[in-house]
Amino acid sequence: MLGSGFEAEDAVQETMLRAWRNADRFEGRSSVRSWLYRIATNVCIDMQRNVQRRARPMEMGPSSPPVESHLGPTLPEATWITPISDASVAPEGADPAEVALYRESIRLAFVTALQHLPARQRAALILCEVLRWQATEAAELLDTSVPAINSALQRARATLSTVTSEAQPESLDGAESELLARYVDAFERYDIERLVTLLREDAVQSMPPFAMWIQGAANIGRWMVQPGPSECRGSRLIATTANGCPAFGQYRRDPRGGYAPWALQVLEISGGKITEMSFFLDLLDPERLFPSFGLPLHLDA
Repeated sequence: MLGSGFEAEDAVQETMLRAWRNADRFEGRSSVRSWLYRIATNVCIDMQRNVQRRARPMEMGPSSPPVESHLGPTLPEATWITPISDASVAPEGADPAEVALYRESIRLAFVTALQHLPARQRAALILCEVLRWQATEAAELLDTSVPAINSALQRARATLSTVTSEAQPESLDGAESELLARYVDAFERYDIERLVTLLREDAVQSMPPFAMWIQGAANIGRWMVQPGPSECRGSRLIATTANGCPAFGQYRRDPRGGYAPWALQVLEISGGKITEMSFFLDLLDPERLFPSFGLPLHLDA
């Protein structure tokens, strides 16, 4: 709903607080589950009033040449779609098929596309097509009719069809796991020539909170040997998952010793190649980004 892992955490806390404060008003005419979802939906809609739509760099302008002078200024965290840990989304005890559905529902491209929808259309789509609620249940929660829900779903699907065209991610099998191992080895040794061979020719790299993004494996390779990005030489990576994709916490050398958080790297893979690298720099929210993925705030040397 919100396009932000940080805001999602805040929304959960606000939902539980409102539920606690209003527990004596719960009359038992619906399930506690439905009552909590109603509160959560209202919290999300309230949080989005008068707030600009979050986006990814690829929506904000054309790709840039791999030249550091094009990096530009940092933009506020509220500008960006921000990542969320897979572990925060799928319910405990969910079966593998359900986990796969939840992971698909938090892919960066899908979450970005949802931001194009009005809040109530977005809620209807998530309730019916992600959470698998019946239209009657969604209508009751949103205080509307079943025809209105069906109409909202039709309009939402039509909008999404115009803004999503990316291939679906692949489940990681032995080949993809080997690809990731090669990626980690190449990145930690900063063997950019080898790293480029792991990318699809039209691969994309973005680096929120900067609006700059780069397209093309060769251009990404050139960017990584620019003076600024070259400071990533000697980094260490720790594996995690984010938005239904493999991800890594990247730590750069800390002048005070050890390694300090630098970026959460989220990778998309298709056809045995890396197609997209989203590097969410720790500048976004240094006190929350890495801890929200269970990653430490410092690594010893």
